[in-house]
Amino acid sequence: MKIVIACDSYKGCMSSKTVARQIELGVHQVDETIETIPYAIGDGGEGTVEAFHETCRGVKQKVQTTDAYGKRIETEYTMIENGKCAVIEVANIIGLNMHAREQRAPLFGSSYGVGTVILDAVEKGCKKVIIGLGGSATNDGGMGLLQSFGARFYDENHKYLSPQTINLEKIRYIDFNRFRKLEGIELIAACDVKNYLLGENGATYVYGKQKGLYPNQIKKIDLGMENYRNQIQRYLHIDINEYEGGGAAGGIGAVLIGVLHAKMEPGIELLLRYSNIKEEIKNCDLVITGEGQSDHQTMYGKVPVGILKVANEYQKPTLCISGALGIGYMDLYDLGFIGIYSIADRAMSFQQALESAPEKLRAATYTIMKTILYFRGV
Repeated sequence: MKIVIACDSYKGCMSSKTVARQIELGVHQVDETIETIPYAIGDGGEGTVEAFHETCRGVKQKVQTTDAYGKRIETEYTMIENGKCAVIEVANIIGLNMHAREQRAPLFGSSYGVGTVILDAVEKGCKKVIIGLGGSATNDGGMGLLQSFGARFYDENHKYLSPQTINLEKIRYIDFNRFRKLEGIELIAACDVKNYLLGENGATYVYGKQKGLYPNQIKKIDLGMENYRNQIQRYLHIDINEYEGGGAAGGIGAVLIGVLHAKMEPGIELLLRYSNIKEEIKNCDLVITGEGQSDHQTMYGKVPVGILKVANEYQKPTLCISGALGIGYMDLYDLGFIGIYSIADRAMSFQQALESAPEKLRAATYTIMKTILYFRGV
């Protein structure tokens, strides 16, 4: 029996590689002779760099940059295609999980560090840069990224404004005279969200709360974002609110698409093109996928459904083993999953769930495999 294992990370808990390893251990507890083919998977969020690095045998590059709150950090990206393409992710630069919940300060967050990493890759000779947009802690509309490329922002008194969410509403003038254009560089934004920049379905209203904004701040910040959009439109004659996916990563998506002319692609589809996973699935007996929580949103570009689509092409049975199951997860059965499971087996605190997740994933896999092998007559 041959099993392909291709799971997303369990966000803030286990990397994709760790998830695959725990599932392998659970499978082999039942039968050591089963062949397992594990893949590191990333859909644009946490773990995207690692997934492309392993899949494409990339070369890691360390770089000094700044996190969401301006602190100097060292992060890394990977260079693939013989050094002509770089893969970076906002999650390891300005990521939400880089800071404890009580330390998050979204009003003062900036995407500046993302721009410095893009420029580092370009200076190293990359002609293509893939930017994974999942997991951002910021909501500055890409204001920081624009500053890293040379833009400068000023208030009504021509006083310089730092690129932070709190300053979006104050912008009255923008200086693009020193803005760096990336001639001959292909940018690809890896992302699975469809939200636009502004409004009730935009970046602030949909994702602001999880980043730490209070409900009574949402409307004001969205109005600040609208002012920011208007000022960019005034100077560049580009409406960054007209792009699907512009709300990704607190508005970084809007700047990448509208100002830097990036192409937006679903992260999982992008990774699948670079990997040999389709060939392995074609020749396997079972596919196991999963994520931190599966719910109705899983249907829209998430890793499990991306893997399922490939498995369906070859009529391979597919299981989903996730950390938790949320509202609407049963709708996923209509797509073709033969089983959808949660590793949670009892009530516990969130911290306990994080700490026990590897053990519980192994145990859940063991139980599932015992059932499968019974009905296979093994």
